[in-house]
Amino acid sequence: MISSPSQEAVDAAITSRRSIRAFLDKPVERDEIARILDVAARAPSGTNTQPWKVYVLTGAARARLSNAILAVNADPEQARGHTEEYAYYPREWTSPYIDRRRKVGWDLYSLLGLGRDNKAGMAAQHARNYAFFDAPVGLIFTIDRIMAQGSWLDYGMFLQNIMVAARARGLDTCPQAAFTQYHRIISAELDLPASEMVVCGMALGWADPARVENTLVTEREPSHGFARFMD
Repeated sequence: MISSPSQEAVDAAITSRRSIRAFLDKPVERDEIARILDVAARAPSGTNTQPWKVYVLTGAARARLSNAILAVNADPEQARGHTEEYAYYPREWTSPYIDRRRKVGWDLYSLLGLGRDNKAGMAAQHARNYAFFDAPVGLIFTIDRIMAQGSWLDYGMFLQNIMVAARARGLDTCPQAAFTQYHRIISAELDLPASEMVVCGMALGWADPARVENTLVTEREPSHGFARFMD
C-alpha cells in the first residue's frame, strides 16, 4: 500500500509523541490551545456524553497551583496526608507490567545520572511534575463523579487527541497522573465544585532539546506480541 501525505502526517504525530519532562520558557498562544482542545473534542464518547472538563493554567494561575502543591510535597509528613482518590495502578503488580514500569523508571534516572541510592534526587525529579516540568501551560482534567467506567475510557481518547494535536503543531506534552495525589489542593486552588473529580494533569509546551531527559524513548511491544489475527 502506498502511503499518502495525510497518513504520514498522522502517523508521525502519533509515533513522535513522548512524555517530555523539560520545556522551554516559550509561551503557547491561547488561540492555539483552544484550537487543540476543539480538535481533541472530536474524540468519541458513549452517546456523545463528552465527559471531559479542562482547566487551562498559565502564568500566575499555574504558578499558584504549583507552589501550593510543592509546599506540601516538600514536607513528607504533610504529603502522607494526601492520597489519590482513585486507583490508577493495580494493587498487585505482576510481570510484564512491573518489568516495564521498573525499566522506564531506571532508564530515566540513568539518563539523569541518578543511582538507585539517590532517593533525594529521585524525589526532586518526581516533584518536577508539580511544576508541570516548567511548561508554560498546565492542564488539569476533571470528570463529573456521576460518570461511570465507560466515560473514563472516552476520556482517554480525548487526552490522546490533545497530545496528537499538539504534536501536529510542533508542541509536546506530558500526561501526569502524579497530580491525583493532591486532588484536595487542586480542588481548593481551582475552586472545583464538589461534583468534579480530578482525572490527571498535563504539561503542554515546547520541548527543550538540550535537556537529556527528553532523549528518553520508551520501548513498545510490537503488534504480534499483543494482537491475535483470526481468519
